[in-house]
Amino acid sequence: MIKRELAAYLTYISGYFPVISVTGPRQSGKTTLIRSTFPNHEYCNLEDPVQREFALNDPQSFLKQGTVNMIIDEAQYAPQLFSYIQVIADIRKKNALFVLSGSQNFLLMEKITQSLAGRVAILHLLPTSVRELLASGWANTQGWEYFLYRGGYPGPISANLAPKDFYPFYIQSYIERDIRQLVNVLDLERFRSFLTLCASRIGQQVNFSALGSEIGIDSKTAARWLSVLETSFIVYRLPQFHKNFGKRLVKSPKLYFHDTGLVCYLLGLRKEEDIKTHYAKGSLFENFIITELRKNKLNSGAQPSYFYLRDNTGHEIDLVTEGGGTLIAVEIKSGSTIQTDFLKNISWFEKITRGKSLISHIIYGGHEEQNRTTTRISPWNKLPDI
Repeated sequence: MIKRELAAYLTYISGYFPVISVTGPRQSGKTTLIRSTFPNHEYCNLEDPVQREFALNDPQSFLKQGTVNMIIDEAQYAPQLFSYIQVIADIRKKNALFVLSGSQNFLLMEKITQSLAGRVAILHLLPTSVRELLASGWANTQGWEYFLYRGGYPGPISANLAPKDFYPFYIQSYIERDIRQLVNVLDLERFRSFLTLCASRIGQQVNFSALGSEIGIDSKTAARWLSVLETSFIVYRLPQFHKNFGKRLVKSPKLYFHDTGLVCYLLGLRKEEDIKTHYAKGSLFENFIITELRKNKLNSGAQPSYFYLRDNTGHEIDLVTEGGGTLIAVEIKSGSTIQTDFLKNISWFEKITRGKSLISHIIYGGHEEQNRTTTRISPWNKLPDI
């Protein structure tokens, strides 16, 4: 079993809320994490047709009228349970009465906000991080291409299953199970093409008209399909930083995947060596680093407040965040050798934020560490410590 960092925060926060919700993509390890953390809770999976029918037709009996603590997997399939859970939580006034999980974020979150606001702690479990894999002994410090190509789904990693033997079935089951439930997609092959097209656009600004025209759908359909991919934890959008510093900035968000192994498979990469010569090498590395930083943040129970910044002349900072009045800028470079050019956009950012507190980092694909005048340059294999 790969030890998950979120377990510590899950245990901690369960002492303060009657309901805990853990969402994340299919196969990210939610069920394993929850059942190992709450071994004495009764477990029910609503993907089981019998259990789902029971929950839908007789929710009070299903919940045993609040006499047993429960784990309810894929809870979004029986939304009428949430009102009963609210009543039970208010009557019993105990913590960790119900632990809910789901792989369809929008459906689950919609019901939670309607019925359980103020009574539920909401956590997100993404595929395993580099830090988790190294700490659990499931990987060594091979090149970043190894981690990027393998992806983070714990099942194939712990079973030593090659990505080419895992992702085809993952995509097939995802499309057949989730897409049909979330949106009326008549042409599943076209949706598969849309998924592949999104993989080819990682690190780029979202343009619905361009996405749609390339596979023959309108921009509204492209926007709806992308929302479906976000809802089921396949992709996420990184928004533009909200402060413009008096510059003309590009407003569109950038597109990334929660798992780089899936991106590699969709792009036709069948071994990690293929990444080194691929046209999207830089974008793949950027996706890898930003997603790892997001995982580390979510695993601590915090919400990543991450952005990017770009003006209309092409100056860009790959990642911007803010804390305690200090701006933090991160540039991401896949090159294995430190170059002066790495600092170009950091210098631009320092100029437009002059007078503000600023910390700047460069994360790159090599192994040497350096401290420049205003910038810390860190190798990718120090990522767990950043």
